[in-house]
Order: sequence, then C-alpha cells, then structure tokens
Amino acid sequence: MYNITIPTEIYVCTTPVDFRKSFNGLCGIVHNNLFMNTLDGALFVFYNKRRNSVKLLHWEGDGYSIYNKRLEAGTFEFTVDSKGCVALSWEELHTILHGIELTSIKKRKRFERVA
Repeated sequence: MYNITIPTEIYVCTTPVDFRKSFNGLCGIVHNNLFMNTLDGALFVFYNKRRNSVKLLHWEGDGYSIYNKRLEAGTFEFTVDSKGCVALSWEELHTILHGIELTSIKKRKRFERVA
C-alpha cells in the first residue's frame, strides 16, 4: 500500500467526473475547468455522478499518482452545489473518505498561528 505525503493544498472538483478518465483526462479538467496547475503539488479530488467512487490525483515530483476508492454501499459526502472547486483540509478529506458527515462534527477550539 502506498502512502500519500500530506499535501499543503487539497481541492475537490465540485462537478461529477466521467471515471473513464485517467491521468491526461483528469489533468485536463484541472487545467481547463479549474484553471489550476497540477504540477504545484496539490491533491485534486474527483467523484463520479453517483458519488460512490472517488479519485485522487497527485503530482509526486517525478510523476502523477491516481488513487481510486469505490464504495460497495453508500456514498461520499461532497459539496455539489457550487461550480469549480472547494478547498479542504487533510482532516476533512480523511473524514469524508471514512464515511463521516462533516455537518455532524463539531470541531473543538485549537490554537492556530495567524499568518
């Protein structure tokens, strides 16, 4: 099993994607629809129309990696009402991938350094 190094930025494409697309097709969506650069090291998250499958596209410095997860039952919780992309934290993505609803979670106060 491969481990993803935790990227600084994670973006979810908020429109469903045809899952027949692979590296070139997903990179094309990032460049043409989201107007972002895949070589910046961000992790891009895509989901299908039924929201039961998710693909993660990541540039690892020397090539692209795609990680795919398909649920046998249930769906992933993603924002589907906006166009473009939504930024997520690693914790939020991890929570979504494990089937926990973000709306039912209350985050406790923690120290955050102001930039």
